[in-house]
Amino acid sequence: MATIVMESIGRVFISLQQIRGVPRMLTEAAPSMPGTVRDSEVPHYFRERYVCNGYRPLNQKWRYYFLSLFQRHNETINVWTHLLAFLAILVKFRQLAETVDFAGDPHSWPLLILFLSSLTYSAFSAVAHLLGGKSELFHYFFFFLDYVGVAQYQYGSAVVHFYYAVDESMHRLVNGIFMPAAAFFSCMSCLGCCYGKYCNHSLPTWVRKVCQVVPSAVAYMWDSSPVAKRLMLWSTSGDDPSLIYHFGQVAFFLSSAFFFSFPLLERCFPGRCNFVGQGHQVFHVFLSCCTLCQIHASHLDYVGRRELYSSLHGGGEAAVFVGLYAVTLAACMLIAAFMLRKARCVIEVEAKIK
Repeated sequence: MATIVMESIGRVFISLQQIRGVPRMLTEAAPSMPGTVRDSEVPHYFRERYVCNGYRPLNQKWRYYFLSLFQRHNETINVWTHLLAFLAILVKFRQLAETVDFAGDPHSWPLLILFLSSLTYSAFSAVAHLLGGKSELFHYFFFFLDYVGVAQYQYGSAVVHFYYAVDESMHRLVNGIFMPAAAFFSCMSCLGCCYGKYCNHSLPTWVRKVCQVVPSAVAYMWDSSPVAKRLMLWSTSGDDPSLIYHFGQVAFFLSSAFFFSFPLLERCFPGRCNFVGQGHQVFHVFLSCCTLCQIHASHLDYVGRRELYSSLHGGGEAAVFVGLYAVTLAACMLIAAFMLRKARCVIEVEAKIK
């Protein structure tokens, strides 16, 4: 009996020794990360208003920026908010794929576009905030990619609203022009956002915000007009379960737009929102909630309004919208590539002057 007890104690002791060695093994596998720096130690185009600390140093190895996913810095929350949103949307897609025939039912393709565009924008945003601190050139590259994600998500929003949420009178009025206009506005939104970022060197902050906000606002008003009309007729809509979620997506989007445009919390508490509490973080949370409400509302419309949208949208129209989505995405990628080339020229000129 004593021998058994001693053997058990020995095994526990060995296990404790192994556990105590885990931190050392992790340290050897991933050397200590460089600390964050103040705003004065990074170029001005990396700085956020009223955020004084928590910036990652530039020109580190790629490994550092990937591992900074688990480090405390002023982009950590921005990365995780959209990373978690990506996972939530993916789980929702998996759930709906069990009941929705995305492959065989053309009427489900607009909903599929919304899923794809939502996953894309959340992934691109998470990557931009995670890796955009590598250098000035990669800052432009990843955030231009982020703006491509936003633009194609605007198209995804437009297609589900026009396909599932539009009523007969509005369909007669805008049929044939709604989706081409939505694609055009998406491209203009991408161009405005990229140009605003490109002008980091020369224009005041408010001018850059106008370049980014105005085209996106125009796109949003156009894309959401079918939903807006339905909400205005809420009292006569009867028992429509999707309307509460459409109202939710509008409320969340307007809230996110406010916090994107105005750094309210940072301004009220300057220097205290270096890690958490930034307006852009709140913007991410509200936009993610907007997307989840939008997906749920569009699914309810897909199920509950099938007779109406089947009569409004003829055969092959869903396939056309899928093709237009691909064209819009390609056009936005070309816009981002063009603006990246201009930004690279500016960087090279500044490097020669130095």
